[in-house]
Amino acid sequence: MGSALFNPLELRSLRLEHRGWVSPMCQYSCEPETGGGVPNDWHLMHLGSFATGGAALILTEAAAVNAAGRISPRDAGLYNDAQAEAWERIVTFVHRHGSANAKIGTQLAHAGRKASSYWPFSGKSGTVPAIEGGWSTVGPGTGAFDGYAPPSAMTEEEIDGVIADFAAAAVRAVGAGFDTIEIHGAHGYLLHQFQSPLVNDRTDSWGGNEQGRNRLTLAVIDAVRTVIPDSMPLLLRISASDWAEGGIDAEASVRLARAAGEHGVDLVDVSSGGAVAHQSIPVGPGYQTGFSARIRREAGIRTGTVGLLTSAGQAEHAVATGQADGVFIARAALRDPHWWLRAAFELGHELAWPPQYERAIPRHTF
Repeated sequence: MGSALFNPLELRSLRLEHRGWVSPMCQYSCEPETGGGVPNDWHLMHLGSFATGGAALILTEAAAVNAAGRISPRDAGLYNDAQAEAWERIVTFVHRHGSANAKIGTQLAHAGRKASSYWPFSGKSGTVPAIEGGWSTVGPGTGAFDGYAPPSAMTEEEIDGVIADFAAAAVRAVGAGFDTIEIHGAHGYLLHQFQSPLVNDRTDSWGGNEQGRNRLTLAVIDAVRTVIPDSMPLLLRISASDWAEGGIDAEASVRLARAAGEHGVDLVDVSSGGAVAHQSIPVGPGYQTGFSARIRREAGIRTGTVGLLTSAGQAEHAVATGQADGVFIARAALRDPHWWLRAAFELGHELAWPPQYERAIPRHTF
């Protein structure tokens, strides 16, 4: 019958050669000394290796929609022309050398109260002070994430400005040649901060109830959908659960996903957690696939799943049993940038190899 994982998928006019994709993974490798937010040779190598390794869709790390939205001073952006030009170089490489006719999308993001933080291998944690290149942060209110400096509560004008920044970044993404765009509404960053009742204590129309808390996410979707081609698919990453009492749960995520689909989202990238430090996540192999399956079934929208999916068999099972329409691979791809070539061989599917690597095509089991 063939492999479910290696069946093509069409999203609007975009054809993906199979259902094995690259999850966004921050690299914290932009050089602040060169203006900040500009991807470089590291990003070309990092993302290019997945293209030559057989991935059908590659999502970049979070690209901030303005300078204050970067997670750290070393994060990528898509808020000026220098950044867009650098991304275009990477997009061109992926399109030219992708062994599975690879497509590439960017993830647009704003870190909100979790911005201006130290990068993981800095040896430090918490908020970067201004003297070290940090900046003041914003959020739905003034509550701080544990260990971080408190943000200022966003005004109506600032909220409108961020929505416009998402749209402007989307325009740059289209100009840079990206095939799709993902809006980052997960992991405790700005849109998720507005969604979560554990973070958003506003009493105006940007909070107060679930409809108000979801308003910013849907407004960003509308703004981005308006400026990108109708033929371009739009993705949304969500945290399906806050894993904390009183937070977002699966039922709320189904409602958000259904609304997102009505506003023009074509696939929901289902992750979880990140809003609060006191979360309690029962981590294990495939621990998030149940959320993806439920959203796919009840919201009537395509989904991607992610989280400790490391083997070809796991990925195949998730797609074959209807838990997701595609599988995003992260850490397993860092360990093996040719994960998809290996998975295709293990599942008995013939996936094209880069001609430079054809001498290494396995003839026997690994």
